Amino acid sequence: MHRARKRFGQHFLHDQNVIERILRSVNPQPGENLIEVGPGQGALTYPLLKICRELIAIELDRDLIPVLNREAAAYGKLEVINADILEFDLASLGAHKKFRLVGNLPYNISTPLMFHMLESMTQIEDMHFMVQKEVALRIVADPGNTNYGRLSVMLQCRCECQYLFDVAPGSFTPPPRVDSAVIRMIPLDRPEHDFGDEAIFAAIVQTAFGQRRKTISNSLKTLVSRELIEACDIDPGLRAENLSIGDFARLSRTSALAGL
Repeated sequence: MHRARKRFGQHFLHDQNVIERILRSVNPQPGENLIEVGPGQGALTYPLLKICRELIAIELDRDLIPVLNREAAAYGKLEVINADILEFDLASLGAHKKFRLVGNLPYNISTPLMFHMLESMTQIEDMHFMVQKEVALRIVADPGNTNYGRLSVMLQCRCECQYLFDVAPGSFTPPPRVDSAVIRMIPLDRPEHDFGDEAIFAAIVQTAFGQRRKTISNSLKTLVSRELIEACDIDPGLRAENLSIGDFARLSRTSALAGL
């Protein structure tokens, strides 16, 4: 029996009702380029394989791989890549066909993984992830909500983000100390807003939320002047959490034209 390792942030899903609900949400089909992140002990892996017959899984804990390979043989063809997903080139898996991502993400990597995936958005069909509930709420938050922040803006500007359902701690072994949630993210064919230079947009969003208690005229003063903020029809006295994605996009475009 494999023991969950704290350094890998392992909490193994065992609740069959939750597993079935995830499967219904993902609705996998044979022939799809499906990739599971962190298969763990195979709670989702084997049911996915029963349907798809082929699956790629990325697993950091090498001790889990022999068991996964052995058990998966009864259901279909499983390719397990032993790698750290944060350092893995996801784009290499979508060279010929867009891929779908699914997984129960370790809490300690869920946020950095979201930013890592931004680099491969054009090759991703959709994503279904189990994450800490707090992270899920941040991903789908609207302006003015206390959960709204950098993660909200950077993901929502590129994806349609949906909060699907809650998952209680008792659905895992060992149970985590927090609630979880399943989310769906579908990359947009074309971003709703033109944010111009991506590097400038990312810098403005990160800087604004890095000092979120300050007004944007103060938090952004090293990047954007008060006059430029006003020229974008944005109140300089607002805080970052009050700006919409469209507001950040206007700041980015105007800053690029001004030679930021």
